[in-house]
Amino acid sequence: MTLTGMLKVAAAAAALWIAAAPLAQAESLDDIQSTKKVRIAVAMGVPLFAFVDDKLQPTGSDVETAKMIAKSLGAELELVQITNAARVPTIQTRKADLLVADLAITEERKKAVDFTIPYATLNIEVAAPAGVAIKDYADLAGKRIGVTRATVNDTLVTRNAKDAEIVRFEDDATLITAAVSGQVDIVSTQSAVVSEMNKGRSEKLETKFVQQELNLGIALPKGETKLKAWLDDWIKAHFADGSLNATFKQFHNRDLPADLITR
Repeated sequence: MTLTGMLKVAAAAAALWIAAAPLAQAESLDDIQSTKKVRIAVAMGVPLFAFVDDKLQPTGSDVETAKMIAKSLGAELELVQITNAARVPTIQTRKADLLVADLAITEERKKAVDFTIPYATLNIEVAAPAGVAIKDYADLAGKRIGVTRATVNDTLVTRNAKDAEIVRFEDDATLITAAVSGQVDIVSTQSAVVSEMNKGRSEKLETKFVQQELNLGIALPKGETKLKAWLDDWIKAHFADGSLNATFKQFHNRDLPADLITR
């Protein structure tokens, strides 16, 4: 075969591979069901959602939800433990098949990953000691506030409190440590994290204002339509039979919103 002919064959093969690649990537559900293994990422160190219990075992509403999903898939669960900042990159680089990690559904994140319908919610807030006068973002001017990097909290404070001194931490666990040790006395986080901080603080933090109620979705790589459809159906079924709510309430002591799956 001539060099020209070989190049044509190589080009044709490359084109065929490129055309087939999206199709291969879109078969993760088939792969999971075939290998009977599923990699689910969770962001550890988030109170109530994903943490280590007194027996040093991962637990929390996200961890238990991941176990439920794996069971329904008939697959062995590989729990991929990551930080908050690594949530979207972990899915983009396919280091996990899906992610159950208190990740809020936002338009910006939809550009990078796909989301299921909501499976849970959380409120994010600004909290500080009683003596600190804060009613809105404007009152954060000149003040030092701690946030967890790459979260909606980080985005909202950065956008709305441009004159604040923002201190970013890699995960909720280090933010909690900073608040307990007095490195920061003002935080933007979720109520469960504030409760955890107050366990170790003599000067308790209180909610100053609620920033937003967030709908949380299970994230998965772009183009996984079969897996997304399966997960959406799974959420609907387990919300309807009460098991998803029971798992959430076990840790958060509240019910999921009645309109959750239609949001």
